[in-house]
Amino acid sequence: MAPKSNQPRSPFNAIRAIDYTVIFVRDMAAMRRFYEHVLALSVLRELSPNWIEYGIGSNTLALARPSRTAADAPIPAGSASLQLAFKVSAAEVDTCADELVRQGVALLSAPTNQPFGHRTLFFRDPDGNLLEIYAEI
Repeated sequence: MAPKSNQPRSPFNAIRAIDYTVIFVRDMAAMRRFYEHVLALSVLRELSPNWIEYGIGSNTLALARPSRTAADAPIPAGSASLQLAFKVSAAEVDTCADELVRQGVALLSAPTNQPFGHRTLFFRDPDGNLLEIYAEI
């Protein structure tokens, strides 16, 4: 039995998953081409030209121009605003690397077996965000 805590239970303990992730984009046309044609993600729904959603498993990845809820300044060019990791099987890491190279995407690192038990591949999207394809090995 776990020891009793004197701290009250937080309402945030109800969080069980990340439902969707939003990437604020600088160049919507380039980002759409990359996510739809290079990564071959299917559009789940397009709420406007400024908000495009893709289904990935039970999650949603959205591309959006900032404005709806935040007036943040654009991310400076040359700066990644996030890293996304996409999980595949071990054999698919190499297949994905081959396809990225075929599509003209520069790899930051070729498929590599890491000492922490992952096979990883790193590259960037058109806005400079760091993307990873990985498998547990």
